[in-house]
Amino acid sequence: MAKNKIVIAIDGYSSCGKSTVAKELAKQLNFVYIDSGAMYRAVTYYILQNEIDLLNPEAIDKALTDIRIDFKNGGNSCVVLLNDVDISKEIREMRISERVSDFSSIKAVRIALVHQQQALALRHNIVMDGRDIGTVVFPDAQVKIFMTADPKVRADRRYKELKANGQNVSLEDVFENIAHRDYQDTTRVESPLRRADDAIVLDNTNINQEEQLDFVIKEVAKHCPQCVAHLLS
Repeated sequence: MAKNKIVIAIDGYSSCGKSTVAKELAKQLNFVYIDSGAMYRAVTYYILQNEIDLLNPEAIDKALTDIRIDFKNGGNSCVVLLNDVDISKEIREMRISERVSDFSSIKAVRIALVHQQQALALRHNIVMDGRDIGTVVFPDAQVKIFMTADPKVRADRRYKELKANGQNVSLEDVFENIAHRDYQDTTRVESPLRRADDAIVLDNTNINQEEQLDFVIKEVAKHCPQCVAHLLS
């Protein structure tokens, strides 16, 4: 990581609001927001769309060389581009959620995307959220936050989001999906989800988005006061 660049790593469980906090934090700090989870979803989308065999390492390696993931500002949202095509909506479908942990556990996939993520930090001050940002991708990040929330609360939030996007899902299915992803994320061999020793825990079960953002900004101020100086002036 370039020493003159700032990295804020936000890790945590699925559907606990990491992306929401990270996007708003990046906006407040004038940093670049990188959604690492979206990158793994993009890989999953590409592999499923092209019917690539999960058990074929050569085919997976070939696919990774063909995948180019980028981000751009879409106003109030982050636009995810796969080979210059906007797939922001498609990667949030349940069929992707059901498979993303399978593909993100593949060593070659993680290595390829970590290289892309680290390259971004050579050029920008960034806020990145995911599951192994503070432990694997940027172990020397200046600020590390680990987010969690009650699984039932996370499932309810995710269910409402999916319904708002017109997807026909049940709360029970969403809860089961989250429980399954939690198990996969925390028990996989490659870069399992865990809190970095120096990460600050943010449990947002009973706090709103404004309170979460305030919590994180105060943590940033402790480690990088120059990053928030413009917010306090």
